[in-house]
Amino acid sequence: MSDEEDLVRIYATGSPSDGVLAKGRLESEGIPVMIKGELGGPYPTGATYLFVPKRFEEVARAIMESIAELNQGEPNPG
Repeated sequence: MSDEEDLVRIYATGSPSDGVLAKGRLESEGIPVMIKGELGGPYPTGATYLFVPKRFEEVARAIMESIAELNQGEPNPG
């Protein structure tokens, strides 16, 4: 990902682990991803944001929507 590419935010979450998992899913599809948030330290907390180059926005959003649809069908533990 070059510094000259326009980046767009496609995902925000309060769960760093969800952010890292989503990043991995997008990268597995060949989409370059930049992640920002409080990921350092032994107990990552706070908001996490994913950014992709503008040219990948449509595909990345479609993937994120498919993940959300899959998660809606899961039973809620507890």
